[in-house]
Amino acid sequence: MILEVDNLTKFFRTPSGLVHSVDGVSFSLARGETLGLVGESGCGKTTTGRTIIRLYDPTSGRINFDGQDITTLTPKEMLPFRKRIQMIFQDPYASLNPRMTVGDIIREPLIIHGFPKDQHSDRVAHLLSLVGLNSGQAGRYPHEFSGGQRQRIGIARALAVEPELIICDEPISALDVSIQAQIVNMLEDLQKSLGLTYIFIAHDLSMVRHISTRVAVMYLGQIVELAGSGELYTNPKHPYTISLMSSIPIPDPDKSDARPQVFLEGEIPSAVNPPSGCRFRTRCPKAKSECSSVDAVLRDVGRNHLCACPFID
Repeated sequence: MILEVDNLTKFFRTPSGLVHSVDGVSFSLARGETLGLVGESGCGKTTTGRTIIRLYDPTSGRINFDGQDITTLTPKEMLPFRKRIQMIFQDPYASLNPRMTVGDIIREPLIIHGFPKDQHSDRVAHLLSLVGLNSGQAGRYPHEFSGGQRQRIGIARALAVEPELIICDEPISALDVSIQAQIVNMLEDLQKSLGLTYIFIAHDLSMVRHISTRVAVMYLGQIVELAGSGELYTNPKHPYTISLMSSIPIPDPDKSDARPQVFLEGEIPSAVNPPSGCRFRTRCPKAKSECSSVDAVLRDVGRNHLCACPFID
């Protein structure tokens, strides 16, 4: 396994109390795999990714990368691991420095991680070519590019130091639909050619199914279901996952009309004061009285399919 996350938590202190952004998340990731991370806005997907890469210090839990515990490393001690773990950010407009040229943006990690200076120009040109741009664009500034091109620049920057694991934080959500498929296909091609491992965070469930080996579903800071992509989409178990799957658009009107819809009532509870027991119980159509006290932990329901609901087969 290239990554093992064990009981990871990240709380933020606010005037109203502790926000349970990530609360007891555990999973492992094999080399060359893509783990999709899905769920509603505010469920903790991005915070999980940022905590794994140590942009946020974890409150508790353990992060083991390639056999080494990186949970409590100082910024100086983390530097060698930052070369091996990179991140593609959600907003291609905010993640690139508008005062730096594209060449300088891609060159910056090469400088930080000590790549030979005489190789920088060739490396920048190669990376631009790798993401579908050309070396003649290295002297231009981010505002001269479209959103899709900017995200390609962000991907080139992430690839600059030859990482092994890339956390893709909703890399297509800010892009036009016509560009999204191009970016996802490019990420798949890069994974095959460079042997990359991905954590792919997204809202688009159909796109996650396309790119992911396994998919983890998050709700209010916790993983409620985890299974292989095909297994999860054809045989969802958790009531929350079932409701998510019923919201995926189907192009065929007849099939769409025939599919049962699962509508959730109410709002997501406060992460400052989450419900006891199962956190989904306040919106679950199948909730029982026992759900307020049950220990809703992931358990194997067969075919390497993990689900946090104790009342499903």
